[in-house]
Amino acid sequence: MRSPFTRGGALTALLVVLGLGLAACAGSDPAKFTGSRLDNPYTAPDIALSDTAGHDYSLAATDKPMTLVFFGYTHCADYCPMVMNNIAAALNRLDDADRAKVDVAFVTTDPSRDTAKALRKYLDGYNKSFIGLTGDLDTIIAVGKPLAVYVNDGKKLPSGGYDLGGHSTFTLAIDHGGKAVALWNQETSSTEFAADIHTLLTED
Repeated sequence: MRSPFTRGGALTALLVVLGLGLAACAGSDPAKFTGSRLDNPYTAPDIALSDTAGHDYSLAATDKPMTLVFFGYTHCADYCPMVMNNIAAALNRLDDADRAKVDVAFVTTDPSRDTAKALRKYLDGYNKSFIGLTGDLDTIIAVGKPLAVYVNDGKKLPSGGYDLGGHSTFTLAIDHGGKAVALWNQETSSTEFAADIHTLLTED
């Protein structure tokens, strides 16, 4: 016959283990911040790109407390539209105070086709305040490299377009000091973006 004490002891031990596991999960609160915080922030290089109005713009010296930066191109058929839609929707979820502290910059990885006019038309479809940035390809590569952003010149397709499938698909949060303090992958939802942006802004 199994001892009641042994059975009770095993049950108690199981409950203790489960309790410790739940406490560990509660303490880490993985749902609190969806993106990845960078313990060693990337530093944006002080290299001037050109915005759609023809003015110099450096990610190392931004006007707002936070600038969300995405490297992509207007002919991108999948990840770029998804990310830009989610960022635009996220900004609509922010209150006015938070929204006023955030800029969004889209850096083209296809400058040969993404003219200033093409960039402006593309970004206006998401939000007219979004900043479009371009430059020659070597300059764009030089801006992306310290931010761990992969940029290539693509391969020309028989259709006449370019295969730029190797470009990075994450979004960076750059603070007013030019430090990239967090990043999100392409699957981040608008709700997750908004919550994380608010968290970062309230920590400043």
